Amino acid sequence: MNMNTSPRLPIGLLITGGTLDKDYNTLTGHLEFSQTHLPKLLQKANITLPILSEVLMLKDSLEMTHEDRQLILNACLESSCQRLVITHGTDTMAETADCLLNSPLAQSKTIVLTGAMRPFQLGESDASFNVGSALMAAQLASEGIFIAMNGELFPANLTQKNRSQGLFEWLT
Repeated sequence: MNMNTSPRLPIGLLITGGTLDKDYNTLTGHLEFSQTHLPKLLQKANITLPILSEVLMLKDSLEMTHEDRQLILNACLESSCQRLVITHGTDTMAETADCLLNSPLAQSKTIVLTGAMRPFQLGESDASFNVGSALMAAQLASEGIFIAMNGELFPANLTQKNRSQGLFEWLT
């Protein structure tokens, strides 16, 4: 098997929030952010890859601004890692991917965005599967911007979220 990366090279993990990282607040009855749950998720999934993680923000993607997307882009540009995974809310994941596609990154790094439809902390979540898939995809995919959801790897410009079915699908 021809792998595009050495197992010793770290994968960058940029954390931006999204449903994956939300908690249920028993006092207010709302989903909100308290901290990232990625360290716990990676530990429970027994991930042994060298990962350099950085929390950029803990934000619902519907509240992301142009400045937030610029922060994500800058973090990708400044990262020493050639392979990156970005955790992100699913509602505007494709919009952030478009921002990254319109930069020199599309030809120079492998970037995989992923998220979850249900918070990791609530159980019965797709978070661990999607993050694991994204980490694998980041190791094997060529340079470009991708979205890893529902067991598929989509080129970022060829997918969309199907809100009625709660999954990502190929653009038709």
